[in-house]
Amino acid sequence: MKNNVFRRTLGSIKKLPLRCKEFFKDSGRETYASMCFMGVGQMINGQYVKGLLYMLAEILLVAYFALQGISDIVGFFTLGTVKADAWLGIEGDNSVIMLLMGIFAWIALGFLVYLYFANIKDAKKYADMKAFKKIPGIKDDLAALINSKFYKFALFLPLLGVLVFNVLPIVFMILIAFTNYGGTIVPPELVDWSLDSFRKLFAGGELAQSFARILGWNLLWAFASTFFNYFVGLGLAILFNKKCVKGKAIWRSFPVLAYAIPGFITLLAFKFMFSNGGPINNMIVDNGGKIIDFFGINSKWMARGIGFFVNAWLSVPSIMLLATGILSNINTDLYEAARIDGASGWVQFKSITLPFVIFSTTPVLLNQFIGNFNNFGVFYFLRGDVLSDGYFLASDTDLLINWLYRMSIDKEYYSIGAAISLVIFLITSALSLIVYVKSASYKKEDTFR
Repeated sequence: MKNNVFRRTLGSIKKLPLRCKEFFKDSGRETYASMCFMGVGQMINGQYVKGLLYMLAEILLVAYFALQGISDIVGFFTLGTVKADAWLGIEGDNSVIMLLMGIFAWIALGFLVYLYFANIKDAKKYADMKAFKKIPGIKDDLAALINSKFYKFALFLPLLGVLVFNVLPIVFMILIAFTNYGGTIVPPELVDWSLDSFRKLFAGGELAQSFARILGWNLLWAFASTFFNYFVGLGLAILFNKKCVKGKAIWRSFPVLAYAIPGFITLLAFKFMFSNGGPINNMIVDNGGKIIDFFGINSKWMARGIGFFVNAWLSVPSIMLLATGILSNINTDLYEAARIDGASGWVQFKSITLPFVIFSTTPVLLNQFIGNFNNFGVFYFLRGDVLSDGYFLASDTDLLINWLYRMSIDKEYYSIGAAISLVIFLITSALSLIVYVKSASYKKEDTFR
């Protein structure tokens, strides 16, 4: 399959020069006019309003690039050349603003290129149509936009919002990782392009050692939490699905109530319970014991164990509810046939229940893994004020997302924080893609239908 995709892609690339030659060979004056100036081909075709809109778009975009856009693109590469000096009254360049405006200029350039080729394609399309069909006017285009092409009209503003509020910040964050922005290098200091953040994370030193330790713990936490929460939730769903269990609604309500309470309130409650002056330590002292510092600087695995327990308290109910709905859809005849063949309860679970549930919940399982990998709240609320020896600005329970927060928000190492976030994205996306492609949900889509 991969070879076929590669061959088709390679074949399309090889045919590209021939297609371009045929395109220009079959083109008329309308197409060439639109190549010279956007909208002229539409004017020749009699689509005057559309032509004026294309012309206006080109004039506005070219004016933007002439007045500001070109300098923004240049500033994107230089990130400023004049340092601000309040004593001398020199305003200077703000590298961060220049980077942001440069990204916007590149987006505007991409939009101009898209409009340019769309204008050429549109001019050729309706020029070829003129010979045997009436060309639609502006009223026809508006009617099509409301009817057959309404999805384009409806999705324009949401798409614009996604570009401005999602894509632009993501691109900005990725590019920040390739600069030296942060620490002492913040405006009015000039920021420069640099790979120092990645060198510090991977090339040895205290920062690299902390990164390796936190990454190893983060992977252990994500896999162990996902595995434990999933099978505990599945086990509760199977248990409550048994006919011999009485009062199922009551038993199910306890996990649901825990799930319904806002997570941060639950986390703060558990922090109070396990604190030095909390009820658990009070009971220990009342029975003649000594206070246990559950979240202290030397309470590494004790704090981690409490984190596993609290995360299970928050996550298991959702898995239980999901699995309950899936179990109700399994054909009971399969279990009857298995019992007749002498299959034990474990064999029935392994051969019938588990494959069906995993097939149905693989995307949710991946979502749980990513959520656990980036679970900021658990250790931030339980142990956010602890810094451990041998870690650079982190504790031995911090995940990468917690470390990123400390580096970026608390200490203003923005480029290192951006580099960590990029590493998080690469790890979670790669693992999720590999697992999903290898899973039965992808390979055997029709098996359980």
